[in-house]
Parts: sequence; C-alpha cells; structure tokens
Amino acid sequence: MTTTSDSEREGTSGVPSTDRPRTDLVERARALQPLLRAHAERTEADRVVPREIVDELTAAGVFRLLTPRRYGGYETDLRTLTEVSEVLGEADGSTAWTAMIISVTNWLASLFPDKAQEEVFGADPDARVTGVAAPTGVGCAVPGGFTVSGKWSYNSGAPHATWAAVGALLKDDTGAVVDQALVLVPASELVIEDTWHTAGMKGTASNTLIARDVFVPEHRVLSVPAAAQGTYPRTFRADEPLYSSVFGSMLLLCLTGPLLGLGRAALDTVTEAARHKPLSFTVHGRQAESVGVQTQIAEAALALRTARLHVYDAVDLVDHGSSSLDYAARTQVRAQAGLAAQQVLAAITTLLNVHGAGAFADANPLQRIWRDANVAARHAGLVPAVGLEAYGKTLLGIEEPVTLMV
Repeated sequence: MTTTSDSEREGTSGVPSTDRPRTDLVERARALQPLLRAHAERTEADRVVPREIVDELTAAGVFRLLTPRRYGGYETDLRTLTEVSEVLGEADGSTAWTAMIISVTNWLASLFPDKAQEEVFGADPDARVTGVAAPTGVGCAVPGGFTVSGKWSYNSGAPHATWAAVGALLKDDTGAVVDQALVLVPASELVIEDTWHTAGMKGTASNTLIARDVFVPEHRVLSVPAAAQGTYPRTFRADEPLYSSVFGSMLLLCLTGPLLGLGRAALDTVTEAARHKPLSFTVHGRQAESVGVQTQIAEAALALRTARLHVYDAVDLVDHGSSSLDYAARTQVRAQAGLAAQQVLAAITTLLNVHGAGAFADANPLQRIWRDANVAARHAGLVPAVGLEAYGKTLLGIEEPVTLMV
C-alpha cells in the first residue's frame, strides 16, 4: 500500500498531482472493488454502469490515466492502464471494460491535432471519449472539413461519453474514397440507439451511435492508415513519449486487462468455495481434499499465470519500444494478446468444471464472470486466428499484411 498522504497527492489547487505513481492509482482502483461488487447485479440488470460508480472512477483518476499532463491528466503508460483495469475486473467485468475503453480512447483523442485536444480536454480534464474504429460511416468533403453520417455499433460506455471517435471512409468532392479515418464528434451531436442486448458484458452499454450530416472540421480527423504507420497529426513533443506509442498495439493490448481480472475473480471464488464445498457423489467432504480438484485448480492458476506473463511481456514491449516497435514485434504483440485471452477462457472453463453446476445459479458470480469473459474475449482485436496468422507470416518472412491493427 502507498504511504502517500492526501496532501502530497494534491497540489494547492486541489487538483490531483499528475505524477501520481502507478501503485497509488492501482490501490485507488482496488479500494473501489467493494462498491463495484455491491453494484454488479444492478450494473448488469440496468445494462449500464451506475452514475455513482462513474463518479467514483472519475474521483479516483481512472479516466485521466492516459490524458496529457498539459490538461491535468496523469499521462501514465499502458502498464498502469492494464493493472488498473485488471484490478477493476476482479470486481466487475462491465465496469472494468467501460473504464478501460474510455481511458484508452482518451489516449486516442490525444493523437489528434492540438486544436482538437484543446477542444476535448481544455475545459474538461475528466473528458470521457468513447469510440468505434470500424469505418461504418462516410465523410463527404465540404469546405473546412467533412459532413459525416453513419452508424457505429458496440460503442462501450456510450451513455457516459462527452466525445466519440468513430470510423469513416472519407470521400473527396468527386465521391471517391480517399482515406479511412477516425473523426472526433461531441457526444451531444450523436444519437444513441439501444442495441446492446447480449449474454455478457451487459453493463458496458455498448450501444450504437448514429450521426446524420454532422460537420467535422479538418482538425478533428485522424488518418487510420497513417496512424498504423506511426504518423500522428499532433505536435510532436519529446517529453510526451506516451503519444508516440504504437497505434494498433495500444488499442489491442488494453483489452486484456479486464479479462485478467475476471480470471483472477474466478480463481478466488472457486478456491475459497473448495475449502468447504462438498464433492458430490464422492468420499470427499470438501472439494479441497480431492487430488483431481487440486490438479485442476493448479492447471487453471498456471493458465492464468501464462496469460499474465504474455500480457505484461507485450505491455512492456509497447511501453519501452514506443514508436520504434517494428512490424515483426507488433505482430507478436497481437498474437500474444489473442493467446492470453484464450488462456483466461480455458482457466475459467476448468474452474467452473471444478465448482460444478452451482456455478450457473443466478446468485453465483461465477456465471456472470463466465459470460463476461466469453463476450470480452470475442472482441475483434482479440480473435486468435488473426494474430497467429499475422505473426506466423512474419516468422516465415511472408510480407502480406493481414490487418492494419497490429
């Protein structure tokens, strides 16, 4: 636990210090676990993270993790975001996912030109940006920018957003597609369609955003192909290495934090229950006495450890490599993220086998953990086949890109 006092954490203005250490931020997230657990059923039933939890996440600085110091953010790194979202995921998957998505999309907004950053964070250091990278919108060139229309599904945290970064194909005045981009739009200019009715991660409120002829000025446009090559339209600052981090790797690896937390929650729940839960139809009065149970729990724990080792190895590559991470390393990161997600799912499956049919009782958190993890691990950025193909091609010297998101 940190020994930093409240007076040391805050400056004379009452604004939290921007050099807050990682351990402090992680412990602040850990302190929220009882609240998240207490509201987990409500979060799922209402299909949205409650406002009071969003307020507590804001107070803990979660949404400022990757926001520039220039705007009162902490400007930490991918490891801090991953550790914080892992800790939150131990208590509730939906809340952890929502917090992670907003934090990393705030990082994404910080890659836009300085004028756009000022509009987003200048008056609101606690701005919450959400987004959908898929180019399911169209931007038509007009003087000074583009008129954008489209529908974007799976926008996690939509009800809490102040801004959104959404994907669009940009057309010139002849109607020809000239670029694939992300465009920043105030949330007030978008309509939310309630479409998120799912088996898991229900509380993420990953609904559909709709835009109809919304004007987006040129300074709120970011080219995705250029970003994938490490070219961002922001002003380069040598003292801000976070915003030179690799585009695809940042946006993919962040997805693993909540999954690691869900895996840990399943392990803790099952091991605690095994100490007193009988093993039906056997001579064992407690599951913990069974060699079979002992073996399976060990296997699950090691699978989770494998996942963590892969995730944090890749996280350190991204944090320390910054923009210098070459394509081969980026494909490895993509493959590691997908593999880690599958290891978490395998561990949770083993743990539910140990616990038995009672895991699926409505009152048992294991069924929610199982559903949340299985939905989260199917995010397009974690599909294992894509990462393995990209990495395998690199290992074999085949120069055939599979995806921009590496």
